Amino acid sequence: MVLHDLREWLVAWADSPAGPIALALITAAEAVFFPVPPDPLLIALALRNPDAALLLAGLTTVASTAGGLVGHWLGVRLGRPVLQRFGGGSVERVEAMFARYGFWAVVVAGLTPIPYKVFTITAGVLGLPRLQFVVASLVGRGLRFGAFGVAIFLWGDRVRAFLEEQFDVVVLALTAGLVAVGVGWLLWVRLRRSRGEGDV
Repeated sequence: MVLHDLREWLVAWADSPAGPIALALITAAEAVFFPVPPDPLLIALALRNPDAALLLAGLTTVASTAGGLVGHWLGVRLGRPVLQRFGGGSVERVEAMFARYGFWAVVVAGLTPIPYKVFTITAGVLGLPRLQFVVASLVGRGLRFGAFGVAIFLWGDRVRAFLEEQFDVVVLALTAGLVAVGVGWLLWVRLRRSRGEGDV
């Protein structure tokens, strides 16, 4: 039932003239507070119009970076309290990642399913320069969303046919993959932390 509702929601927005606007708003919000990633809607819109896939990927990248700037500004202005509010239990792990990698932490976050809002706000709290943040966001998010755009631009019909036949399987596989990546990341951070404590 949930997967059917998701399919219907995606189809409705993909057929709507306001679809790109919704994509931009959802993407910007996801970089600040919204928990739903924009990837499924980007894919649905691009599959409806493969010739515009690269443009839609660019729109998503810019919207995510713009939303990230809001998160960065909130981090600068409101400091650690806003980070605790939106970051949940990820704050300490993200701070450790920033302390070690800085600029590249934002790039990696832009590529992965790790909640982006935590990184945008943390970047502001920890004082990552705005220009560095923008460049890192454009690189990370551009690679992530651009991969979808290029694939659909080149092989849109094949991708659409496959998704129409195997939608449920693809969603479940992606969900399992996201969970696996998230768990792997948490284990990696804990391992790095334990090694650091051992060195001390």
